[in-house]
Amino acid sequence: MAISKQQLGYLYLATAMVLVGSTVTASKIIGAALPPFTATALRFAIALPCFALLMAVSGARLPRLARRDWLLLTVQAVAGSVGYTTLLIAGLQRTSAVDGGIILGTLPLVTAAIAVLLLGERPGKPAVAAIALAAFGVWLMSGDVAEPDAQGSLAGNALIVGAVACEGLFILLNKRLRTPVAPLALSTVMAAFGLAFSAAASLMEAPWTLAFAPDAVAAIAYYALVPTVGGFLLWYAGAARVPGSEAALFTALAPLSAVMLAAGLLGEPLSAMQIAGMGCVLGAVMLLGGTRRSGPAAPTRG
Repeated sequence: MAISKQQLGYLYLATAMVLVGSTVTASKIIGAALPPFTATALRFAIALPCFALLMAVSGARLPRLARRDWLLLTVQAVAGSVGYTTLLIAGLQRTSAVDGGIILGTLPLVTAAIAVLLLGERPGKPAVAAIALAAFGVWLMSGDVAEPDAQGSLAGNALIVGAVACEGLFILLNKRLRTPVAPLALSTVMAAFGLAFSAAASLMEAPWTLAFAPDAVAAIAYYALVPTVGGFLLWYAGAARVPGSEAALFTALAPLSAVMLAAGLLGEPLSAMQIAGMGCVLGAVMLLGGTRRSGPAAPTRG
């Protein structure tokens, strides 16, 4: 039976978000063996040539940008490329991948909160309720202080919230560019800047050990090639076939994928409070999605 253009778009979007969710498990494996900035530099060192090749094959070009836009791209790279990846890895060195996956699901809510606090936007009552519900969900996950490593988990969760905030800044700053930049060109610039900044920051982590764990190196290669490059191609192929309001809702699959992979591949247990927290986060995302039916598809870069 033939598959329709819209159904194919749904498949692309769903696969892209499952891959995005898998970055939490990959980051957990990476963080067990490598320092965050070094791992981030290796990720972009692998991804950048792939994006450059895609630009050459497709004939994509970077538009002429003003100094203000270059400054915004630089801040985007520091926040969305370096900040997100390093904070995610550092956070997962201290907390579970299950918690990390659930917190990943707060991205639409964190983005809305940043828009309110930093940009002065006035949210409607549904948006305020969604933000509050997501915050309650994260609190449920972090509220089990009886655990021996509760302080470490709390610090890890805070770092992952910081990673999500960095990604939220990336999304909002992208909307402030005066000259639009095509997705492929933007991803290539972010990879180039991300490599430069993370490589410089990795000097603080020297001297490096040459005995890199094979599973950590494999996880970095997977992160760079599959969720970063492959996820980019799948997301924008799907977004071209599906209305933006429908495409944005597929982002809710990322935390589900992250939690399921953490439980299935890493053997991490799921507590009742974590399940309740995940339910609150997903409910909040759906509530917020209902208020943005006419908005564009949310960007994703893995």
